[in-house]
Order: sequence, then structure tokens, then C-alpha cells
Amino acid sequence: MTIAPAEPGFSTTVEALRLREWQLGTGQPTHVMGQFSADEFNVVVDDRGDVHVNSKDGRFYLGWFPLGRPGTDGEGWVIAVTGMAKVRGYRIAFDAETPAEIVAAAVARVLATSRRA
Repeated sequence: MTIAPAEPGFSTTVEALRLREWQLGTGQPTHVMGQFSADEFNVVVDDRGDVHVNSKDGRFYLGWFPLGRPGTDGEGWVIAVTGMAKVRGYRIAFDAETPAEIVAAAVARVLATSRRA
């Protein structure tokens, strides 16, 4: 059997099915926490060692629960943005094993969408 070479810009089926290496493991939470300044955000570490970050205006929240958020099944990171009167806010949750670099990218994107009113 002969397989024709793939067109430029397209991979063959064999190439497309090759295994990839994926980033696994929690990594360093400093990738996430390093994005917050004391001028604009409050940081609280509670008695369990969970970290809570909120914006000074109270509309942004990030929670890091290294041992898992109580009452959930392994939820480790929570990002929440409060909505307005006519527009709902949103919430994003990540597993405790989600690499911090991935959470950091999500946080960076959320922060990039904010602007002063």
C-alpha cells in the first residue's frame, strides 16, 4: 500500500495520531500569584492555608485551595467575576492538579479584559 505525501500545511493521519507530551502536575502557584499587586488586590491566607485574592472593588476573586476546596470534589482554583445589574458574572474552576501555568494563563486573560471605569 502506498500513501501519498500530505499536502503542504496538512499532516498525515499517522502524524496527527502521534502521542503528545502534556504538562502535568500542579507546578508553582507563584506563576498565578505573581500577577497581583498590593495596590489593586487584597490577599488573605486563611487557617487552612487556602489563599484568597480579591480586587479592591470586590468584583474579581481568585481562590487557591491546595488541598481541595471544602465541599467539592478536588476543586483547587476558582476564578470569579461579579456581574452587573443587567449582565451576569461568571465563575471558572480548575482541579487541584491543574498546572499553575495553565491557571496563570486564564488569570492573565481575565485581568487583561478589565479596565478602569
